[in-house]
Amino acid sequence: MKRPTILRRWFSRKFGFARLMCLALLVLFAGARLWDPPPIQELRLRTFDMFQLIDPRDKKGVRPVTIVDIDDKSLAKFGQWPWPRTRIADMIQSLTTNGAVVIGFDVVFSEADRLNPDLVAGQMRYLDDATRARLRELPSNDQILAEAIRRSRVVLGETGQPNVGSELDKTLPFTGVATVGEDNAEKFLFEFPGLLRNVPVVEKVAAGRGLFSIRTERDGLIRRVPLIMRAQDNIMPALSLEILRVVTGTPTLLLRTDKTGIRAIRLKGVEIPTDKNGQLWVHYAPQDPSIYVSAADVLDNTVPPSKIAGKLVLIGTSAAGLNDIKTTPVSRAMPGVEIHAQVIESVLTGAVISQPNYALGVELLAALIIGLLVITFTPNLGPVRLVLAGATFAAILVGVSWYFYAQYRYLIDFTYPLLSTTAIYLTLIFASFVREQRQRVQIRGQFAQYMSPVLVEQLAQSPEKLVLGGEERVMTIMFSDVRGFTTISETYKHDPQGLIALMNRFLTPLTDVIIDRKGYIDKYMGDAIMAFWNAPLDDGEHEINACEAAIRMLEKIDLVNKEREKEATEGGHVYIPLNVGIGLNTGIGVVGNMGSDLKKNYSVLGDSVNLASRLEGQSKEYGFPIIVGSRTALAAKDKFAILELDFIMVKGKTEPEVIYAIAGRQDVMQSAPFQRLRNLTIEMLDRYRSRDWQGALDAIERGRRSEDADTLEKLFKLYEVRIKDFQLNPPPDNWNGAFALTSK
Repeated sequence: MKRPTILRRWFSRKFGFARLMCLALLVLFAGARLWDPPPIQELRLRTFDMFQLIDPRDKKGVRPVTIVDIDDKSLAKFGQWPWPRTRIADMIQSLTTNGAVVIGFDVVFSEADRLNPDLVAGQMRYLDDATRARLRELPSNDQILAEAIRRSRVVLGETGQPNVGSELDKTLPFTGVATVGEDNAEKFLFEFPGLLRNVPVVEKVAAGRGLFSIRTERDGLIRRVPLIMRAQDNIMPALSLEILRVVTGTPTLLLRTDKTGIRAIRLKGVEIPTDKNGQLWVHYAPQDPSIYVSAADVLDNTVPPSKIAGKLVLIGTSAAGLNDIKTTPVSRAMPGVEIHAQVIESVLTGAVISQPNYALGVELLAALIIGLLVITFTPNLGPVRLVLAGATFAAILVGVSWYFYAQYRYLIDFTYPLLSTTAIYLTLIFASFVREQRQRVQIRGQFAQYMSPVLVEQLAQSPEKLVLGGEERVMTIMFSDVRGFTTISETYKHDPQGLIALMNRFLTPLTDVIIDRKGYIDKYMGDAIMAFWNAPLDDGEHEINACEAAIRMLEKIDLVNKEREKEATEGGHVYIPLNVGIGLNTGIGVVGNMGSDLKKNYSVLGDSVNLASRLEGQSKEYGFPIIVGSRTALAAKDKFAILELDFIMVKGKTEPEVIYAIAGRQDVMQSAPFQRLRNLTIEMLDRYRSRDWQGALDAIERGRRSEDADTLEKLFKLYEVRIKDFQLNPPPDNWNGAFALTSK
């Protein structure tokens, strides 16, 4: 027992526990910098903003970019945007004639021109047939624009979308991209599942295509612009980079990478440094109205030739109503098109800033060296020297950071090492204060010995109790089960590991689907899954997400069955398909941590849960794999093909429930066969509930003769049996049409 005491005294005397705490802080701050949480990012970004405000990019000399501005003046003269494509073609022709080197569009022509002659011919009511025919013979506005683009050198703009769009046209020429270094560029690039492109007739003749998508930082400012991105699984350049590629005649972009990400993008004779995600730190110059010309003046041919000749021309908008105004470190309101111009000018003039990949190492090393110096010398300094030392270290950090920016345009952060050093500095001061206070307490204790000390300290320890309850929420609950799984499992009685592999094989994609649609997996019960939505996180579309998940689960099971059938055929095995029944119900449930002191689970209880379970069990009776309760159906009726099945009294409940089947998505809902079958089903149910037994049977027979009637055959047979039974044994006079289920 004496040895730890001796060691503590030795550490306290030779090194001090305050210094040990500061060493721990040094390690903690290093970990925080590697983790890089938002507060540290914000400090760093604000520092870089301050540098640009103090020393922005010098815009003296020749300005290589001209912006053709679709401004308020242009809109007032030529009408609202979008303009007819013929007017855009005229603008391209005027710019080309006046010597524009390349023309880039910060707009996208994603739809056919609404003023195309063939469309006008179909929309005008009072045209005679001859005029209508002549209009349809005229070339479309899009073709006229395409011809103007063909005769010039035009880079079209595209934009990434958060949702998957139409399939990518593989016949279009794509910018070649090669990698030098680590073959890991794709995982660092920003990715857009969808891509909003121009109409094909225009895109096919363009000299290039680039994304004008710009990412804002957390605070809404645009400091970095991605020069290379992924859209629809294709690596694509930004609009500004594609313009530079076309101008320099570079056939293939070269990405320089290492293990930490992307380092630079190389064009013919130009290397652009980027961050690890392929973003360029934009070296902004103050806004310059002199590089703007009005689109109206271009169309009127009143622009001085020097504004166009030999220039890279960007076409964009500053009109307030078109919502392309951005905030940058040097401007509260900069048109988005000027950001692309700033990027191009920075690259062409060699005035780029960058945060080198070794910046993190420099920051960590600076924090370590200065931190150790503070830990070593600060406790031995007096108050005045302490303040001077702190000011000196802060000045060194700020000065070195500014030197790298001013001389080399490198962004080296001083806020992190300054923050780390300040924390250590304050910790040492606090430790000194605590030591002084402790000494004062000891002195007071010696002078207060004559008083009767009162011990008012009470130790109150009690075991923590798990609250077995929770909160009430409106939720959507799902139960799913594999039909006939016992029969399938019997085929694996000599291969238990194969059965486990099969369960994992179909439970994994079903789980992925539920989680992807914001669901929470409550539990697995053999081959069954219980899940719910709208807890623990709020989900304003929990009914829609649950229904979409159910449909996707069936699609995943179909894929698994196709794979298993192929494997069974090739291996000569018995093939039994997997069929899943799903029950969905929306209602109030009590959700929270439930269980015992030893084990608890986050789960849900309530009548709505029980009904969802019963609905899943009824899916095999009605012949539809997805059965939902009335609240779920009401919320999903505009998104999915909903078919009313029955008005049932579930065993154990006193209130009947209308239940529905989900037969598909909107495409199924809008199809003529489904509409006919739904109308026949509605008629059958109406006659059935009004005791018109023969009328209901007639509706069933008409339904059987309809297209796709086989999907309702099981439902028809069910009602046919019920009706024939009611013909022999009529229901009581107070019968409300509900059918009491006798099984769970």
